[in-house]
Amino acid sequence: MTGATPLHLVFMGVSGSGKSTVARAVQGLLGWETAEGDDFHPPANVEKMSRGVPLTDDDRWGWLESLAQWTAERDQRGEPTIITCSALRRAYRDVLRTGGAGTFFVHCTGDKGLLLQRMEARAHFMPPSLLESQLDTLEPLQADEDGMDVDPALPVDRIAAMVVARLGVS
Repeated sequence: MTGATPLHLVFMGVSGSGKSTVARAVQGLLGWETAEGDDFHPPANVEKMSRGVPLTDDDRWGWLESLAQWTAERDQRGEPTIITCSALRRAYRDVLRTGGAGTFFVHCTGDKGLLLQRMEARAHFMPPSLLESQLDTLEPLQADEDGMDVDPALPVDRIAAMVVARLGVS
């Protein structure tokens, strides 16, 4: 990708929205290096969420900055990336955008009932009781933010194909 701005896809949304599943499907199509945002949380954040306590902005800044730094390192090498991150507020997305000019958000939005059903069916540190606080915090993508919304009720391979088509990459 020499001479071009590398793309950095951020799969965002509340817990249970399919961010990781769709990101893996797109990674399978494109082969880009991928990072799971949950892996960047410090132990204190994971412990707090495990107890059903929502994170505060202060809890999130360092986590978001570490994701932006991971992206920036690859951006400097001209490498495209994929990350998963709730990125619930515009201010959080602003931090992630510092990782590279080619940052593009894929917002996995969905029916609250479907999200809750998914959360209850999996083993994850984020308990279903925190879904409401995430939905309350969520600020959808704004018109001036580079990105797209996808419906996680659609088949994963269809969503992945839609993302790749929207980006015009192969």
